[in-house]
Amino acid sequence: MTRKYGVLLVSHVSKIVDGLSLLLNEVARDVSITTAGGTDDDGIGSSFDKIQAAVNANKAEEILAFYDLGSSKMNLEMVKEVSEKPITIFDTAFIESAYTASALLQAGVSIDEVKKQLEPLKIK
Repeated sequence: MTRKYGVLLVSHVSKIVDGLSLLLNEVARDVSITTAGGTDDDGIGSSFDKIQAAVNANKAEEILAFYDLGSSKMNLEMVKEVSEKPITIFDTAFIESAYTASALLQAGVSIDEVKKQLEPLKIK
């Protein structure tokens, strides 16, 4: 069964998204969670190609994207422009918001309620 919403984790460090996806899979086994960490040569940074591949690999129809730092957001925005899947990028606390969204999606909570629950985690 394809779920409407999936989660994308983007970090400058591959070990961060690898670890976070392990945690999220404990509370959201049925949510498609994909990751893009580090540069193309596995250095510290962000990669358009890795993000695009993670979007394409995600089994959901729409993506909720969470990121750690500015250039990750910049690359996410560029991928969003060319992606056929709708992507919502959240400017929220990375780990907390990804966990909250994944757990709520697993529980079948509406997308409007998920977004409402993420509001207090917004980075200003």
